[in-house]
Amino acid sequence: MKKTLLIFLIACSSFLSGYALNSYLSRPEAAPGSYKKVTGIGGIFFKCKEPAKQREWYKSNLGFNINDYGAVFEWYQGADSTKKGFTQWSPFKESTSYFSPSTKEFMINYRVGNLERLVADLKISGVTITDTIETYDYGKFVHIMDPEGNKIELWEPNDIVYELMGKQAGYTPIK
Repeated sequence: MKKTLLIFLIACSSFLSGYALNSYLSRPEAAPGSYKKVTGIGGIFFKCKEPAKQREWYKSNLGFNINDYGAVFEWYQGADSTKKGFTQWSPFKESTSYFSPSTKEFMINYRVGNLERLVADLKISGVTITDTIETYDYGKFVHIMDPEGNKIELWEPNDIVYELMGKQAGYTPIK
């Protein structure tokens, strides 16, 4: 009787363990590659000789609403049209080291949904991660390198705080 009970308990625990593991692995946020990674472009950054003159040129000729860092483009998210999103446009001094170790003239910032999860997956895939995740009120950031030496900035935004910061800095949406 004890042997039968033991076999029954082992079988039940094996079944429940397998069920629990399968449930965990089949969750959208747990299955590798099944969650939404990049959700949009968070910014376009480029090197130039005179960032202030570049900002002024874009303001005068293309109507950019500039600030000390460049311009912010406001838009509404496709998945939830009640939520705003933002894309930053920023000229950097050509001597900046912010793009390092890349020697390229441009860097793109991608908006992501779950930075910690994405970084864990990128590490498993062997992607070069150049720094650690930094957290600010307006979001989390990390930098990676693509196969051709382009530095990429990944940003998990907090758009509510980002918008408040913009308003405090005098930002008004481009109409």
